[in-house]
This record gives sequence, C-alpha cells and structure tokens, in this order.
Amino acid sequence: MSRIDAKFAELRAAGRKGFVAYIMAGDPDMDTSLSVMKGLPAAGVDVIELGLPFTDPMADGPTIQLAGQRALDGGMTLDRTLAMARAFREGDDTTPIVLMGYYNPIYSRGVEAFLMQAKEAGIDGLIIVDLPPEEDDELCIPAQAAGLNFIRLATPTTDDKRLPKVLQNTSGFVYYVSVTGVTGAAEADSDAVGPEVARIKAKTDLPVIVGFGIKTPERAQTIASISDGAVVGSAIVDMIGQGKSAEEVLAFVKTLADGAHAA
Repeated sequence: MSRIDAKFAELRAAGRKGFVAYIMAGDPDMDTSLSVMKGLPAAGVDVIELGLPFTDPMADGPTIQLAGQRALDGGMTLDRTLAMARAFREGDDTTPIVLMGYYNPIYSRGVEAFLMQAKEAGIDGLIIVDLPPEEDDELCIPAQAAGLNFIRLATPTTDDKRLPKVLQNTSGFVYYVSVTGVTGAAEADSDAVGPEVARIKAKTDLPVIVGFGIKTPERAQTIASISDGAVVGSAIVDMIGQGKSAEEVLAFVKTLADGAHAA
C-alpha cells in the first residue's frame, strides 16, 4: 500500500474528506518553499502536490506560470526538486508527495533513472499533465512497476466514451479538473461538479479529488462535500508570489484545510 493509498484509507475510516495543497518547488526560492512544504502537514494538508518547474506549463494559468518562472530564475532544477522532497522526508515519512508537472524534464533525464531517483527521494505519485493514456507505456506503466502511483486528470470534456480509457491505469486517486481551462482561471461550480464526480465514481473505486477554481475555505468545503476532497493551488501560490511569509501562507492553508475537513 502506497502512502497515498494509506492516507485515503485513513480518511475514509475516519469519515473525513481530504485536502490537497499544491506548491511550486523553489518558489520564490528553495529555502522558502521548503519551509512552506515542511509546515503543510501541521496546517492540515493530507497530500502535498509538489510542482516541478517547467518552461512551458500549458495547463497552468498566469499564477502558476509565474511561480514556475520565479523558481527557474532562482536556479530550480529537477535534481533540486528531488532534493527538496528528500529534505522533507527527513522529518516526515507519512505525508504523501505527488510530483506534478510535464514530461519533458523526465524524458530528458531518462525514465528509468528518474523513477529510481524519485522513489529514493520519497515521491509517492506522479501527475504528468501532457501524457495521455495512449502514451501509458512511456511513463505510467513503468511508474506503477516502480511503486509510484500514476494519477490521471479527468475533465468536463471527458465523456463516457473516453472515461474508461482515462481510468484504465490510474492509481492513487482521480484528479477531477472542475473547469474547462487553465489553473486559477474560474471558480469551481458545485452544481456542475457534483454530477461529474458521481459519474466518475460509478466507474472506479478510487477517491475522486477536485481541483482548479477553489480559492476559499467555503468553496473548499462545498467541493469536498460532493467529492472525496479538494485541491487548492493557485490561491496558495498567489500568496507566495505576493511575498507573504511562510507563516502567513501556512495560516491561510490551514483555513482551506479546515474548510475541506468540515465537509
């Protein structure tokens, strides 16, 4: 059982919904982002999504694009991102870490070498947004064989014909993208999300976690109440971009986590 599986089993046994927080590795610098990352579990975060900076983040809106640029400008690399995960693991061996990003840096490293290094660093799962199911042999299947969950995105345009293909080799959880568009672009509409989550859950036993367009504790609670949990990224990253301290960022994260857990 992976850390992700164990975490959702624990939440399910407690009758609680999950809260997932996204930060960009190295934004605005490695020390600050590591301080935030280390504080996330105490702020109520159940799963950490760690963004891997990339020059062409096509699924992301301006907030996370700028975060990636700040991280890259500060010298963040794949190696330093994995070093961040290792440093986090020195004090926390239970909170799941999902590495979220794009395939190019992994392809450049080499899949076998990357998977070995990611596993050694304490990464539990991958969300690679530009690898469709048709390319599962490229990374998804090798990742599962290496003991890493491969988490797939489902979207409002994933129809009943496409959904089984999306779910085929997914593990850990399903990430439902609540809006048609990039991160941070619009607010999640619970009336639209609820039926979509139900449709996905009818086809899989995996938890369905909803992200994109969740910016407030109230919205986190609403979305978590109709799913297995909520993801917040842009709202957190925006605070980091404003130059807020790690303590201020974590205080905000706690309000979001409390919202999701109140569902």
